Amino acid sequence: MKSYKVCFIGHRKVEEREKVFERVKEVVKRLIEDAGVREFLFGSRSEFDVICHSAVTGFMEKVSGVKRINYTCKSEWFIHEREREKIEKVYSSSLHKEVHLCGYEKEVHHKTKYVAGIASYVERNRAMIDDSDICVFYYNKSYTPSPRRHSKKDLLPYLPKSGTRLAYDYAIKKHKTIINIFEDINNEDINL
Repeated sequence: MKSYKVCFIGHRKVEEREKVFERVKEVVKRLIEDAGVREFLFGSRSEFDVICHSAVTGFMEKVSGVKRINYTCKSEWFIHEREREKIEKVYSSSLHKEVHLCGYEKEVHHKTKYVAGIASYVERNRAMIDDSDICVFYYNKSYTPSPRRHSKKDLLPYLPKSGTRLAYDYAIKKHKTIINIFEDINNEDINL
């Protein structure tokens, strides 16, 4: 049986956290039981990553061989551990129960980690997608980031593309199996 890998990518902010958490748990359970998935790839710094990490961690005592693999950007690697406590507090508050993130069994230093520029998370997400068979997204197709300026000297702002959108489009281009949790919770008749 082939060993499948799954990555999680989503917007930094998540609406209806409890509903998303429950759906992610259902998806992870089905991936473990039906597809034999044991390796789960995570980025960092988004509420969706934290929700998915918590869901996968919940299966680790019940299922042997489950591994959480962390992909970080060069700018995130050194702050990741310091932010864990902050993220735990946010999720403990929003989920109304104590949440402890246990870390990862492995960290991957993808080839673009130390050479990618300011948008290194884009390269990190692409590396995760390349290394995965299945991509679980929290992607709202109607979301657009706030207008930004390249610098303070620019007169007019520009409208950047969402990093999640860039990753979603890349996963489609790479012909990956995609599960979109955002669509799942907003379309009750969709099942995995």
